[in-house]
Amino acid sequence: MSERWKYQIKSGGLWGVFMILFMSLYELKEKSFSEQLSNPNFFIRAFFYLVTGIFLLGYYNWKQKEKRENSNNK
Repeated sequence: MSERWKYQIKSGGLWGVFMILFMSLYELKEKSFSEQLSNPNFFIRAFFYLVTGIFLLGYYNWKQKEKRENSNNK
């Protein structure tokens, strides 16, 4: 696996997991955690957050990292 994908999975995956936890904690006022896990919408939303984090946010972070490294090398 390339360094880019490792970086994207780490940075975007962390954001995705954070968003899943944050939204679950926010909804604890209305539904218990076990109710949230039994709802298929939870898994759809979790998948969306992870994919968005890895592909969009991870890619953006990778490009920023490359720019930073290239500007430091000059």
